Amino acid sequence: MGIVKKHFGTDLYYAIYSVEEEQHFMRLDQFMQTFLPSWSRQQIKKRIKDKSIQILGRPGNNRPSTLVHHREHIQITMRDEGVEDEYWNGEKLELDKDPEIVFEDDDLAVISKPAYMSTHPTGRHLFNCATVVMEGRYQKTVHSVHRLDRETSGILVMGRNPKISTIMTDHFLYDRVRKCYFFIAIANEEYNGEIKFESNERLGSATKTGLKRVLINHYPEDSSDGKHARTLFHIIHQEGKYVIGLAFPQTGRQHQIRVHAMVQGLPLLGDKMYLGGFKMFQRFKDQIASTEDHDLMQITRHALHAMAIKIPYKGEERIFKSHIPLDLKAWLEQNIEMPISELEEKLSDGIDEYLNQ
Repeated sequence: MGIVKKHFGTDLYYAIYSVEEEQHFMRLDQFMQTFLPSWSRQQIKKRIKDKSIQILGRPGNNRPSTLVHHREHIQITMRDEGVEDEYWNGEKLELDKDPEIVFEDDDLAVISKPAYMSTHPTGRHLFNCATVVMEGRYQKTVHSVHRLDRETSGILVMGRNPKISTIMTDHFLYDRVRKCYFFIAIANEEYNGEIKFESNERLGSATKTGLKRVLINHYPEDSSDGKHARTLFHIIHQEGKYVIGLAFPQTGRQHQIRVHAMVQGLPLLGDKMYLGGFKMFQRFKDQIASTEDHDLMQITRHALHAMAIKIPYKGEERIFKSHIPLDLKAWLEQNIEMPISELEEKLSDGIDEYLNQ
């Protein structure tokens, strides 16, 4: 399957695909579904009808049943029509689409990614993406060398050319990077009150197909299921049921901090999946979450922020830091008696202690 050309922008996306020999005489809607597997057939048919999907150089109107021919080019064009909008209690959220630049030179860009911004285009998220935003800034391709979950905010490292991107990706791949995350959790009876501890449960997807493929399961450390994972935790402050801390992932598994925190009795505030459960996660996704669901979550997204990172760069160890994001800071000011300045100082001490080990 050949992609002839692809363009991502903050308000426009298009791609041109080439019909291969084995796809000759395939229906147009079936052909497009091979490139857009997360789309339903009805969504693709709608795009063909409104001419967002067209066979280039073919006169007349295309239909879903139109047969494509070998070496023809098919173009899909999409504009930002609100498919990436986020809602809370029925109201559209004002998303931050302007990431803070923490560091940049001719080779590297380090940003503090806002919540709800994807690392790179995937699925229905094509516009509000870190690589897309930065490509608009630099007018050239930007490469993601690691990723953050869409709701997770914080430090994100990106390469501005293929050479540095490969080097930086290897640092993550071979565990040469130290990462520090800030989190807010709601303690339950499983939390034993420890200040410093670690979690070594193995992690793996619940299933490779179906709705539950997004859910990560945990298994005992000596199990053969899942993959090895390790997270260090340092609790900074506890006030009633609320626990504020730092997490230092030693591996890079999907949802690692969120699942390991849950295992330790500290599911993250706002975590629809691991505080609320899979059914609640689906209700939020389908925009049918109840008032009780919203009350349990308290905030619009899980309270996890990539606070700092230490990584080799051009012959030296570089440390890049961020601040507590505004949405989490607002919640802290309303629910925690400790002054933000004091909390930030304790967080900074905890980060420096870990990074300087």
